[in-house]
Amino acid sequence: MMEVITGSLLLIGSFFSLTAAIGLVRLPDLYARMHAASKAGTLGVGILFLAIAVHFTELEITTRALAGIIFFILTAPVGAHVLARAAYFAGVAPWKGTQFDQLAGRYRQGFRKLDGYPFDSSDGNS
Repeated sequence: MMEVITGSLLLIGSFFSLTAAIGLVRLPDLYARMHAASKAGTLGVGILFLAIAVHFTELEITTRALAGIIFFILTAPVGAHVLARAAYFAGVAPWKGTQFDQLAGRYRQGFRKLDGYPFDSSDGNS
C-alpha cells in the first residue's frame, strides 16, 4: 500500500515539476516564467519531498523531508518576488499583452521608492 501512495505522490510531484518546466519554456515573459517556476515548481518539489517522507518511515528522514518542504515553501516564492522586482526596476518590460502594470508611473528611479498609497510623501524622501 505504501508503494502505491509513494508512487502516486511521485507522479503528482513530477507532473507539477514538468508543468513548471514547460511554463519556463512556453510563457511569454520573465515575470510569467518566474511565476510558473515559483508556484508549480514549489508545489512539485514539495510533493516529491512528501513522497520521500512517506516512503522512508524513519523519523530522521521524515523530519528532513518536512524541513525541506518548509524551507522551499518559504524561500522560493520570496526569491522569485525579489528577482521580479529587481528585473522590473532594472527596466525589463512586461510582455506586450500584459493588461495591468500596477507599478507603471509609481516608481521614482532616483529615490528607489514607490509613489502612491501607502507610500505618499510630500517631500519625495519617504
